[in-house]
Amino acid sequence: MKKTGIEDIRREIRHKDRDIVRLLNERARLSLEIGKIKGREGIGIYDPARESRVLDEIAALNGGPLAAEALGHIYREILSSSRALQAPLAVACLGPEGSFAHLAALDRFGQSARMAPQETIGAVFDAAEKQKADLGVVPLENSVEGPVRVTLERLIATPLSIRGEILLRISHCLMARGAKGRIRRVYSHPQALAQCRQWLAKNLPRAVPVETESTSAAVLQALKDREAAAIGSRLASEIHGLAIVEEGIEDHPANTTRFIVIGRGVNGPTGRDKTSILLSTQHRPGALHAALEPFATAGINLLRIESHPARDRMWRYLFFIDLEGHSDDRTVKDCLRKLQRKTAFLKVLGSYPGETENP
Repeated sequence: MKKTGIEDIRREIRHKDRDIVRLLNERARLSLEIGKIKGREGIGIYDPARESRVLDEIAALNGGPLAAEALGHIYREILSSSRALQAPLAVACLGPEGSFAHLAALDRFGQSARMAPQETIGAVFDAAEKQKADLGVVPLENSVEGPVRVTLERLIATPLSIRGEILLRISHCLMARGAKGRIRRVYSHPQALAQCRQWLAKNLPRAVPVETESTSAAVLQALKDREAAAIGSRLASEIHGLAIVEEGIEDHPANTTRFIVIGRGVNGPTGRDKTSILLSTQHRPGALHAALEPFATAGINLLRIESHPARDRMWRYLFFIDLEGHSDDRTVKDCLRKLQRKTAFLKVLGSYPGETENP
């Protein structure tokens, strides 16, 4: 384009905007047609494998200058609005609004999904199991504090599958009604308090930590107490109107929480999948090594192994394992078949597209 004045460039932008709106509506009409076919054939609206492929294709098309992350956010909202045209999607998450689980759900499902905040992680599972919500979003583990035990325990017995994962960089804010020097109590979720332990010890050594069900619940509690503060997200501050006293108070700047999407149904393969399983071994030496040997032989990478006490039997453990590949892949399926014969208990929790953390 030859050099022109600002108004000439803005006129060109308006022309592009008209083209974008026209093309978005053409895309929306095609999405509506797909929705009608899905309805006739009984196919679920949420298809993470398909959405993952779409986002990968869009990323490959991007030649800049728009950043890849920005383009991804734009297309997640386009996908969100397309789903909403086909059928409303209700997503349960640990609330109230502004919690990190709420942020993770918005990041994955966009503003067009109907968010259904719940008071506890157990209530999120209940909502999805009783079909009061189509899907649920719950925290599974944090890069600093490790696994979320409540989630692990519910995964043992739930009929739901893991349909996806969301990696969310966590940045904590300290919020309060009064000045920092007046703070005597700090409310937050146990994981958030633990992730800011060093900062609190250095900057608020006399303040008493008080646990709540979620970071947003902490904000609501601090709103009632002039001598209290809450640890939570910037969004929680904006939604609930509690002033930010300090930002970025987490002890580790790379602090990341892994959330999982839970729901009925299974996902198709994408080529970059992860499978999560739960197992217990026979109570004898070398049982876990023997059980996992087929994966080593087949060259399947185990991404995570987490032990958890089996509550029904003392000194016995359950193992949560993430591995590369989809449960429908021939090699993975063969290994799972061998694993079934070598374990006392085996449950495939789900196969889903693996995510990479945004910088």
